[in-house]
Amino acid sequence: MKLFVGLGNPGAGHARNRHNVGFMAVDAIADAHGFAPWRAKFQGELAEGRLGLEKVLLLKPRTYMNLSGDAVQAAMAFYRLGPQDVVVFHDELDLAPERVRVKRGGGHAGHNGLRSIAGHIGPDFLRVRLGIGHPGDKRLVTNYVLGDFAKQEAGWVEALLKGVAAGAPKLAADDAAGFLAELGRHLPQRPEKPARPKPAREPAPASPQPAPAAADEDTRSPLQRLADRFRQGV
Repeated sequence: MKLFVGLGNPGAGHARNRHNVGFMAVDAIADAHGFAPWRAKFQGELAEGRLGLEKVLLLKPRTYMNLSGDAVQAAMAFYRLGPQDVVVFHDELDLAPERVRVKRGGGHAGHNGLRSIAGHIGPDFLRVRLGIGHPGDKRLVTNYVLGDFAKQEAGWVEALLKGVAAGAPKLAADDAAGFLAELGRHLPQRPEKPARPKPAREPAPASPQPAPAAADEDTRSPLQRLADRFRQGV
């Protein structure tokens, strides 16, 4: 059995926030795979179903982000699950929009939902990091994550959620690579940047060749040559 946790804040006012993309992810999984209706349990909402051969529980904590660990710990204790059975879907500022990474363990990078869960069950759960991009200035982060996705982002957000739902059975089977491959088939393909041509290498300057030795020139005057011949007995 697996416990898939989506992180977000409760209330209609937060429903389309970037910080709630974790809720959106588990909602997409529930809709695509015919999970049972959501019901109130463990200070959150729970839905049960199957992904492939694996029974999966979907959980949306309703305690607000910074207390998410309360609901996760309660569900784990009831079903006798360990951190290795837990998968958390959350927004990730450090990834560009629509980029996704899967990671087990690590820190919380200031994410209050991850901080709370790690404080209750330790860090060794699987994280599905859903990129939302960074506003470029840390002073803008709070308003950015608590703001709604812009209208022009709707296309990639929808594609991302469809990809997450399509790849979910792979994730339930502990196949992170298969999950990412399935997800990639649903995201728009970005054109590859052409390889930057390497500048042509200029031929190395030829090493200066030594000038051929010039024949010794006789600069003596005719009188000096004659005198030298007499000195040499010639």
